[in-house]
Amino acid sequence: MQEQLLKAGLADKTKTNRINKEKYKKNKQQRNAKQDIVDESKIMVEKAIIEKAERDREMNRLKDQKAQEKAIKAQIRQLISTNKVAKGNADDLAYNFEDKKKVKRIYVKPDVHEHISNGLLAIVALDGQYELVPKAVAEKISTRDKDVIVVLNEKLETEAVDDYYADYEIPDDLMW
Repeated sequence: MQEQLLKAGLADKTKTNRINKEKYKKNKQQRNAKQDIVDESKIMVEKAIIEKAERDREMNRLKDQKAQEKAIKAQIRQLISTNKVAKGNADDLAYNFEDKKKVKRIYVKPDVHEHISNGLLAIVALDGQYELVPKAVAEKISTRDKDVIVVLNEKLETEAVDDYYADYEIPDDLMW
């Protein structure tokens, strides 16, 4: 291209020789000093690749976490559905309990009412419904998610010696 510019008269011979010498010196200095030419576009591409890899790892972690939560809910649902104890109907005793600062009620047979009170049965919430499960199953569920367990009573051993109200008789028809 330099030759074409020289023939057309747009450039002179001394100017082209000076430019060629400068290019040669610059290349020689870079080779001798082993300086790398900084390519900003390569640096930006590498940085973008690293950022994309980090975003992908974060997205995969969130996806795995959601899948694990879904699996835990499925396990809880299966434990409850396979081990639930039959409740009563509206003709049976009402068992009142608190769920999220609201008093709820389920109807159970008298022996089931006693089992709940003694801590042999637990009340769990499943899809807005309340179910009864044995204590062992409730403990398995609580290891996965404690919020599902609504009522799990501890069996209390009363001592008549220290009880201030031991002398007073409790009516048989008193129910909570």
